[in-house]
Amino acid sequence: MKKIIFYTYLKCSTCRKALNWLDKTNLEYQLIDIVKEPPLLKYLSLALKQYSEDKKKIFNTRGKAFKSINLDVHSLSREEIFQLLLNDGKLIKRPFLVYEEKKVILGFNEIEYAKKFL
Repeated sequence: MKKIIFYTYLKCSTCRKALNWLDKTNLEYQLIDIVKEPPLLKYLSLALKQYSEDKKKIFNTRGKAFKSINLDVHSLSREEIFQLLLNDGKLIKRPFLVYEEKKVILGFNEIEYAKKFL
């Protein structure tokens, strides 16, 4: 069984869809509120490494928090990105799922989840 850490924002409809999927498939997971407790730096670092081709993918670009800061993500250093994300969990693409302590899935795509967990 793969250990799953699931960072979520319960008001997010995409997060709720992902949670329903996890529950239907009887997968065990640790649920963490991404706003109250943003992902650990090591997980944000994994996400940034995994999505290094397009750093913007680790941001919740459709949210009010991101739109209000109006910045060019690609011009930011790793440290600046980490500082932004750790200070405001609503800036992070969600759901933010960590599995096997070394892989991250951002957002929810049922096909991608099924490939990884079924």
